[in-house]
Parts: sequence; C-alpha cells; structure tokens
Amino acid sequence: MAKKQYSAEFIEQIIKETQETNNVALVARRHEIAPSTIYTWLRKKRQTGSVVALPKAKETRYRTMEKNLKEVSTENDRLKRLIAEKELELSILRELRDLANPR
Repeated sequence: MAKKQYSAEFIEQIIKETQETNNVALVARRHEIAPSTIYTWLRKKRQTGSVVALPKAKETRYRTMEKNLKEVSTENDRLKRLIAEKELELSILRELRDLANPR
C-alpha cells in the first residue's frame, strides 16, 4: 500500500479540528484517516510546535530552530502579561467584594 502524503495546511486543519471537537476518532472517520496518524501529528505538533519537518542542512535547521524559539518566547511573554493582567483584575474584584460585603 502506498504511503499517502498530506500537505502541511491539511494537517494543521485536522489538528485544529481535533482540538476543537476533542474527538480524534470522529475527525479520523470524517476525513478517512487512521486515528493513529492523527495522534502522530498531534504528538509531533506538541514536541516541535509544528508538523513541518526541520530542514536537513545544519545551518538552515539552526536558523529554523532559532526562529521557532523566538516565536515561543514572544508567545510566552505575551501569555505572562495576560496572566498578570487577569491576576490584577481578580485582586481588584476581590477588594471590591470585600468593601461591599464586609465580614
């Protein structure tokens, strides 16, 4: 049996659909793909952050990894700021609650 090749866009779409439905079996049946294939894509996505394989050449591989690291660092900083804002909002709401309803 010949090995099927899927485009990176198609794989990303399947991963997104799987995460939205939270049901690998359903997505696999809908697209006539083996569930094990989708699990492999999900594992690869978690490990490397992408389903696209890294280049074989050492220099381009290094640059790609640096770019990925920079993107992850930027996203991490953004999420840290978001959490800090939410913590501040919760703190303010708790203070308001305590002022309105003293114990």
